Amino acid sequence: MSNQAVANRYAYALFQLAEEKSILPQVVQEMELVKEVVNTTPEFLQLLAHPKVTAEKKRAFIENSFKDSLSETSLHTLLLLVENKRIESLVDMIDSFKDMSYEAQDMAEAVVYSAKPLTSEEQAQIAVIFAKKVNKAKLLVTNVVNKDLLGGLKIRIGDRIYDGSVKSQLDRLERQLIAGTR
Repeated sequence: MSNQAVANRYAYALFQLAEEKSILPQVVQEMELVKEVVNTTPEFLQLLAHPKVTAEKKRAFIENSFKDSLSETSLHTLLLLVENKRIESLVDMIDSFKDMSYEAQDMAEAVVYSAKPLTSEEQAQIAVIFAKKVNKAKLLVTNVVNKDLLGGLKIRIGDRIYDGSVKSQLDRLERQLIAGTR
């Protein structure tokens, strides 16, 4: 079975459990924390995937690392992945779980690229306007500053891109001038 299929099964099980216990937003935050640890500390997964480290040591490592930060549900999910030797699917599982939970909560994530940092009011306006465009109740906005844009915004929501940046408009104008359509 592929890693993604395994990740989807664990994600679905975690999603059902979190929804049943009414702790879905909390578990999403906890899984984001785990993903951040994995991304900033590559040795974390290397240790948990190492065949010479005993299951007991792996279990103790996870419990000591996350006992104060994770709920019982999230902690047991990590322990189950280690026990079943599926820890390499952790990041894919977290991503699938997050997608499922956002879909259930009628939410989406938006990455907004801008030439300068956006204020919280600007981010809130973008969230309201673009939530309607993608038929979601709520949009979580993350602002990424990209000095190459010159001005305007580029917004990525899932697989959709809304590009209103000055750079893209200049690129479009250049293509039209070269093609002779302007």
